[in-house]
Formats: sequence, structure tokens, C-alpha cells
Amino acid sequence: MKRQKSFENEQPTLYLVATPIGNLSEMTPRAIEILKSVDVIAAEDTRNTMKLLSHFGISTKCIAHHMHNEYESAKGLMALLEEGKNIAVVSDAGYPLVSDPGQSVVTMVIDAGYNVVPVSGANAALNALVASGLTAQPFMFVGFLKANENERKKACLELSKIKQTMIFYEAPHRIKKTLETFLDVFGNRKICLAREITKKHEEFIRGYISEVIEVCDDLKGEMVLVLEGCLDDEISDEIPFSVIHDAIHSYIEQGYSTKEAIKKVAKDHGLSKNEIYKQYHSC
Repeated sequence: MKRQKSFENEQPTLYLVATPIGNLSEMTPRAIEILKSVDVIAAEDTRNTMKLLSHFGISTKCIAHHMHNEYESAKGLMALLEEGKNIAVVSDAGYPLVSDPGQSVVTMVIDAGYNVVPVSGANAALNALVASGLTAQPFMFVGFLKANENERKKACLELSKIKQTMIFYEAPHRIKKTLETFLDVFGNRKICLAREITKKHEEFIRGYISEVIEVCDDLKGEMVLVLEGCLDDEISDEIPFSVIHDAIHSYIEQGYSTKEAIKKVAKDHGLSKNEIYKQYHSC
């Protein structure tokens, strides 16, 4: 067990500082104070962060800490903490670690016994959730799905019986394909597509998946999808065999034999292995 009393020790601290997701007015006074006071700021993209720092008159040294160098960078940040320096980690927008870099260094810092302290701020997922009109709790944050269609379908199939409201992030060039996968796997559930949150063109599109698909072709900007969870009367329904078929082929593409793939899909979804085998080979 590790017990951290953040402000009752003299250990070096790693701050996780949330930054605005669009509207700079949402930068908190505490976040500004922390970024001014630390020895180093580790940023997902130093170019974007320098613009933010310049806006608020922050002159603290800024170094790169992004997905492509996350592990090596984490070791460098650990060395700075060992020297007694305090560090702030920021992503381009919102919280570090939430679909952004930071997990490696947080794990290392906790294991080493230093402080890890969050600094509150904007978060696209929570903003979208509370304004979606769907049940706000309990909820499940999923983040980005895989771009590959088979992998995306497999992930959705695994989520298909989740009762909690689910939150996804998606890029505009993949939004239609993702919604089509949702419709295929989840059925025509209620959904809210939130985009450009806190910015001038903020928009919430609330309705059923089939309705949102019809208007998504020309949508731009960062997107959050808030999806209705599985209703009780859906749980007893059979999963469409097209979805089962795709899941089997996804395992086969990963190197499993057909027999092994069928066994894994049956186990994943609590289905009869023999029944899947019969349906699969009758196609």
C-alpha cells in the first residue's frame, strides 16, 4: 500500500494539469499558478503548449512528452524528480492520460514514492456526458476505438451488453464508419454526438444512431459520442450472426484456427460453442 498526503510532505511532485479544450477562458487560476511555479512543463506538443503559455505569460521551460517517446521521456522526467525538481504534465487539451500521454510516467512516479497531484480543469468526455440528455451515471469511458473495421466491430461486440452509458472519442474522417458499426452491433440506440465543445461552433446532435448517421458527412472538429447503454430487454436478444461471423474472422486474422476462434468468441459472449460452430459452417 502507498499512502500519499500531497501537501504534507516535501517530496518532488508531478502535477497533471488539465488545459482548455477550446475556450482559453476555462484555464483555471490554479493551473496557471502551477505552470508558473514548476521547474519543467512536459507537453504532448510543445508548439501548441507554447501558444498557451505565451497567452498566460508563463515562461517555464517546456519539453516534449508525447506518445512516440513516452517511455523514454518518462525516464527523463523521473531523473528530474530525483534531482528534486517539480514537473507539470500537460496534453494538447483536457486531461493528460485521458486518451493522451502520461500513463507511463505516472506509474513510474508512484512506484518511486513521489507525489502525483491532479490539477482540475476542462474535460471533453464529462462535458459531453452531462449535456447529452442520456443517463449520466453510471457511465463508462471508452475513448478511441481502433481504426481497423474488424477490430472496431470486435471491441463493440465486447461492449454490447454493457448497461452503463458509454463515452467514445472519434475523429471526423472516421465518424460515419464508426456510427455504422454502432448501428450494426448495438442496434438503433439513443446517442449524442458532441463536437467543438466550448468553441464557437459547439454543437450537440441528439437522437438515434440512424438519425445521426444521416447528418454526419460534413461534420468537422473534435467529436465525443455518448451512447445509451444496453437496456434490460436487449440482453436476451440474440447477437446478429453477422457480428459473430466478423468476430470469428478477426481472431482468424490474428492467427487462430477456425476452431480456436469459435471457442474464443463463444467464451467472450457467453454463447454456445457448438451452436456457433453449426451456424458458421452452414453459411
